[in-house]
Amino acid sequence: MRINNFMISNILSKDITQRLNAITTAALFFIGMLVAPVGIVSAASLPAGTTGVKWNPGHYYTIQNWANDDPIYMAKVYKELQETPALRGMQLRYLWGWLEKSPGVYDFSSIDKHLAKLTKMNKRLVIQVQTKSFDAKWKLIPDYLKAPQYEGGAFAYSNWGSNSSLDGHNIKLWNPQVRDRLIALYKALGKRYNSHPNFEGIGMIETAMGQAIKPLTTTQADKWFDNLIIVHQKMRTFFPNTMTIQEINYPRDYLKQLTTAMVKMGGALGCPDVFPDEPDLLFPGDKYSPPGAYPYFSKLSGTIPIAPTVEKVNYLNSAGKNKGPAPTVLELLVFARDELKSNYIFWQRVPEYVDNVLEVMNFTNQKSTPSGGLKAACPTAYPSCIKN
Repeated sequence: MRINNFMISNILSKDITQRLNAITTAALFFIGMLVAPVGIVSAASLPAGTTGVKWNPGHYYTIQNWANDDPIYMAKVYKELQETPALRGMQLRYLWGWLEKSPGVYDFSSIDKHLAKLTKMNKRLVIQVQTKSFDAKWKLIPDYLKAPQYEGGAFAYSNWGSNSSLDGHNIKLWNPQVRDRLIALYKALGKRYNSHPNFEGIGMIETAMGQAIKPLTTTQADKWFDNLIIVHQKMRTFFPNTMTIQEINYPRDYLKQLTTAMVKMGGALGCPDVFPDEPDLLFPGDKYSPPGAYPYFSKLSGTIPIAPTVEKVNYLNSAGKNKGPAPTVLELLVFARDELKSNYIFWQRVPEYVDNVLEVMNFTNQKSTPSGGLKAACPTAYPSCIKN
């Protein structure tokens, strides 16, 4: 076949057009990736005007902070989630200082990445914003909160019984400007994630403030808990379709005030520990002293969600301060299920105990229902439940 100049020109023109189209498509895709939040573009949002709350009770992993973006650790996590139907998803923990880089400038890329992966697996994500650190070296708060108007943002504390050791920091939540910056963070998170069907919940760390190295005044402690309730009230407005969790443990004097508020707003109760034999947490209360945290769980089960966490220390001892024998995973499950009457249980994925957890997750009782044998009825505080 003879090819003339016109044919050559036409072929070249088509080739150039195809190349330009490919370059344009790639450029548009790249721009789209910059604009659209990862992990949200591929998942359908809840319909506008939805009044129910996402409700997928059951067993979830809790990931150790250092491992959130450790590729080797997380590859094992995703493999185990894929192979274990009873595990419905995972909880990731983020320090406030990791998420906010400067006032109103947030980095949610790690959350987006994991949410996208879990969505593809039909698993769910719960996050906890940590406002208390357990190591003085952790970056608890954004640097700007160290300014005078925020009173330095955080206070140093030691564990109870120690007057000098620096064990971590907690935020100065009694300061209204610290409170408002935390509220702003939850507003940004709510705008981004509330309508995502696989974003199951968001929580706050334990109520135990730690023994401040510079003792707090009664006014500061009172205001700390008053502002904690205000933060949760705002959080409920930012996450109307998502479970919002407050971990409770100590001090007892504030638990009734806090749990009453959580019932009124439709929040969830968590606990940073499952200790079957811890007398302070089990204490029923008397005329001299208010009850410990655990009686609130069984009392409020069915009204609001109950979602405790099994931590590393719970695999080691049945009570705090290294007391009591090491319980089995099954014993921890039975206590959280039957005594605390849990809807969700978060199992910290500790390498030394992961095989024991997975063994129990593969028992018939955990595989026979989506909730893994935990209470699955929609809480009465919710207008309705969205199950997916």
